[in-house]
Amino acid sequence: MKGCWWILADCFFRYRFAGLAAALSLTFSSPGHSIEPVFEVRERSVAEILSPTQLPIGFYTFEPDEYWADPRDSYWLKFSNWVLQQERLHGQKVQSVGQWADRTLSGNEHNLPNNQSYLRIGFATESEYGDPAQFDPEARFRIDIPTTEQKLRLVIESESEDLIPLGERQRDRQLTEPERSDTEATGALRYLTQIGDAINFSNDVGVRLRLPPDAFWRATAEKSWQLDDKWVLNAQQRFYYFHQDGWGERTWIGAGRPVGDGWYFRSSSELEWVHNDKEFVAGQIFSTRKRMNNRLIVTPRLGLLGESKPSWRTTSAFSDVTFRYRLHSNWLYAELIPALEFPREESFKDRASVVFRVEMFFSGVIEDDRL
Repeated sequence: MKGCWWILADCFFRYRFAGLAAALSLTFSSPGHSIEPVFEVRERSVAEILSPTQLPIGFYTFEPDEYWADPRDSYWLKFSNWVLQQERLHGQKVQSVGQWADRTLSGNEHNLPNNQSYLRIGFATESEYGDPAQFDPEARFRIDIPTTEQKLRLVIESESEDLIPLGERQRDRQLTEPERSDTEATGALRYLTQIGDAINFSNDVGVRLRLPPDAFWRATAEKSWQLDDKWVLNAQQRFYYFHQDGWGERTWIGAGRPVGDGWYFRSSSELEWVHNDKEFVAGQIFSTRKRMNNRLIVTPRLGLLGESKPSWRTTSAFSDVTFRYRLHSNWLYAELIPALEFPREESFKDRASVVFRVEMFFSGVIEDDRL
């Protein structure tokens, strides 16, 4: 028995020292023969990635105790599911219209990126003193078709802002569809170029899409300056001519800077010549803007509107606050806009209103803050 135990002990130590020698030889061997460390990577599931505990607190809008609750069937849930389905069905179709036209007109089998075609559909309701709320549908569109010649574009829009009164443009989000001017859709060929190294210049030649058609021309020059580490100055000069409405011009200057705590201040001034009335109209707007979280943007504004006939005078003053909330992704938004207006025609008596609006953007490319 003693001999057997000795043999077993000898074998044990032989194997242990052999293993140790092998490990040392691998450790001190040349780099060409070393063994790389092996890391085992675990692939995370989609459910784990999108878990409420993994994403920022602003990503979900429900409370922590509702994280794992079963969804409750409701009319709102059915409606929201229907809205999501419409965007999935029609959003890409709208974008494809511009891409198809781009390829067709340019004769190229590839379309350029960043096509800016969109369709905005929604409804809005406005409540004023003594007036009940009424829901009105709204729709706007743009077909922006860049050809392979990057300086030439075909632009079709649902309205022409040059024929919208300045006061209406400044208060556009306060108004519902029945209160807006009907300018008819326009189609134009736009030629883009630069003057010098910094001034963007565009020439549009087109028609208002109605019977009889109304031909027009407009030229726009834009430039931006970084005045210092905070102030930014933007300027735009436009001249236009409509065959039936005559010519006009618009000068717009805006300056803005951050003012702390996430707020951004902007002051904008605009002067426009109205050919039919043979007068100038002007607007001065002061606004601040802050992104409260990844869904809500708040924009308070103060504005003054004026005219040059019979002499320079104030025609209206207004204030409003826009609460713009992103309901889903970057294409479904809701707005709440309480406003006060003091029009001269009513002896500057206050006129209050509240507008609630829901908008859907059908497009392949939508920027979060487009308005």
